[in-house]
Amino acid sequence: PTLPAGRPPIAAGRVGILLSNLGTPDATDYGSVRRYLAEFLSDARVIELPKWKWYPILYGIVLNTRPQKTGANYRTIWNTEKDESPMRTICNAQTAALAAAFAGEPRVAVELGMRYGNPSIESALGRLLAQGCDRIVFFPLYPQYSATTTATANDQLFRALMKLRHQPAVRTVPVYYDEPAYIEALAGSIEDHLATL
Repeated sequence: PTLPAGRPPIAAGRVGILLSNLGTPDATDYGSVRRYLAEFLSDARVIELPKWKWYPILYGIVLNTRPQKTGANYRTIWNTEKDESPMRTICNAQTAALAAAFAGEPRVAVELGMRYGNPSIESALGRLLAQGCDRIVFFPLYPQYSATTTATANDQLFRALMKLRHQPAVRTVPVYYDEPAYIEALAGSIEDHLATL
């Protein structure tokens, strides 16, 4: 198609798969955990109290006491080799495995964006657009639907899209808890784990 005068050329024609999960602090120190908890616990989908009632508790008590305890808990499970949380390690591995599965398909790109923390959904969307993706499949990694997980991830994607003048076509993945392939994968994972005991 012919572009309007003055509009820069836009790479297009690819499909972007944007995986998303809850998120994680960037580190276990007080500041990193506090930033993560502030973003997470100020989400109206997570805490459904009026802000005037919740924010004094959040900023007066929770964010002054909880980061130290939560950081200490994270330190007990932290992937010290990669200096990241187990969730980020697992999500990065899932993203890499899906990208490898599509390695022979040049029209597909795969990125990861977390609802809270980094890499953000907005930054992942930006990376897909930069790779020429004009169609996005948004895949929150929650088999079942919940407003506190799936809906808030969708909200964050739509907020990012609202900032774009030229938006891609977007499709979100519906719930898949009863998909036979998912159930088989869970069963296989349990069998593998039991074999190691």
